[in-house]
Amino acid sequence: MKIGTDAVLLGAWTSLKNNPFSVLDIGAGTGVLSLMLAQRSKAQLIDAIEIDDSAYEQCVNNFENSPWSDRLFCYHASLDEFANEIEQQYDLIISNPPFYSEDYKTTNEQRDLARFSEALPFDHLLESISKLLSEDGVFSVIIPFKEETKFITLALEFKLFPNRMLHVKGNPLSDIKRSLLEFSFTKSNIKIDTLIIETERHQYTQNYIDLTKDFYLKM
Repeated sequence: MKIGTDAVLLGAWTSLKNNPFSVLDIGAGTGVLSLMLAQRSKAQLIDAIEIDDSAYEQCVNNFENSPWSDRLFCYHASLDEFANEIEQQYDLIISNPPFYSEDYKTTNEQRDLARFSEALPFDHLLESISKLLSEDGVFSVIIPFKEETKFITLALEFKLFPNRMLHVKGNPLSDIKRSLLEFSFTKSNIKIDTLIIETERHQYTQNYIDLTKDFYLKM
């Protein structure tokens, strides 16, 4: 599976202000979020979870061939299995979850599993986060903008409060497409920003370049 803009945005935007020692990447795919956080932070423990066989193998291979292989580990497990068996709590949890709830299917079952919210319902994700996140930890996620209110309402049921939000638009005239959200167990004033990716096709805004330039070879 190729690396998408969503993952790059989330990996670059996620705050490291609490200087996390431990990081968890839920639904790691090929491991890009874990690798970005290894590049950006000094976290000594970066764990990832991936249930799909092929993606897990790619993730492990990418970790082993990275400069940070000693800090990265991928578990081949479901979130249920992991949350029930692991005693570790994490200072930072990050997830680019499957969220394509629209009624369409492709002929590629593996890609459908990765993209459909049925594979990881939001309430199940948030319940697990509430168990795995340390008291002062931060949870960072990207979801469709249309799911934002529902997601925040569900998060509050698990005492997770929104602290930062980024609304993403493809271009100045398009609707908001994605919401990047940061939660913690601490209430605070919510900081809301907007990011426009392009002014026109392949003409990236300076804000997008500044955010992501450390992760693209030709930016």
